[in-house]
Amino acid sequence: MPKKLDKLSFDKPLYVLAPLAGFTDLPFRSVVKKFGADLTVSEMLSSNALAHGSEKTLHMIEKSPLEDPYSVQIAGAEVDIVKRAVEILNDINGIDIIDLNCGCPVPKVVGHGSGSSLLLDLPLMGKIITTIKNISNKKLTSVKIRLGFEEKNHIDIAKMVEDSGADFIAVHGRTRAGKFKAAVDYDAIKEIKRAVSIPVIANGDIDSYEKAMWVLEHTGADGIMIGRGAVGAPWIFHQLKNGSQDIDKNIKHAIIMEHFDKMMEFYGSHGVPMFRKHTHTYSKGYSGASVLRNNVNRINDPLEYRSVIDDFFKNSEIVS
Repeated sequence: MPKKLDKLSFDKPLYVLAPLAGFTDLPFRSVVKKFGADLTVSEMLSSNALAHGSEKTLHMIEKSPLEDPYSVQIAGAEVDIVKRAVEILNDINGIDIIDLNCGCPVPKVVGHGSGSSLLLDLPLMGKIITTIKNISNKKLTSVKIRLGFEEKNHIDIAKMVEDSGADFIAVHGRTRAGKFKAAVDYDAIKEIKRAVSIPVIANGDIDSYEKAMWVLEHTGADGIMIGRGAVGAPWIFHQLKNGSQDIDKNIKHAIIMEHFDKMMEFYGSHGVPMFRKHTHTYSKGYSGASVLRNNVNRINDPLEYRSVIDDFFKNSEIVS
């Protein structure tokens, strides 16, 4: 029987935008939500920063009206600090899911005992998940994991997540040691799917419509989570939602302009320099891309910047 959770239905594959530091901010999330994502997740937030009332962190929680349902991901290694962070999130409306990060491989995060460090202490990981489940007034609790720290122990990890009360799980198919370079072990994700009764979302190197379809078929997962594969190509969610590997150039143009407008709306003029990295990734494969990149690096005026990229993506040809 397909699982149905409040605001999330797993009777067909769920398409989720993964949290990605520096990229999946409110403007980017609102764009992928408008064009096809079923669920968006905030950038990873430090429980410690939340517990201490960091204004920057609270600003990162803000969501688009389109983001329904909406998940906020937290990282933490101390039960009491996580408890306080959840209590703060309880007072913020519009959040449907609290997600615990047990997969981030970044040394700064791992060094604090958070992220994939929790995979080295499954009882502590379980206590933190249970704490979130018991304290949260949000509808759902989820967990993002990797397959292990140095070696795979993915079944033990997944069973601990399930036994601790999580409603669903997202699995990045590498160990922490594999970071983002080792081959993704989709067989291990399939094994997790068979071992637990909660829904499983597959994650890792899903960068095309064809790959997404293959991963769903191979793993039997209840959905897929896409992060780096959506940077420079957020229309992958439009392709998935419409069941087509083809994407019209005009749709790409509309998505890029929507993203720029949302950046200006959220960040003001500071959004111009922030959008340069997106312009660089969006223009890959277009004729004249290098000239565009050089031009926008010198533009600071939002109206001029918008005019230049609007003209470029409307009229330039896709060559690869």
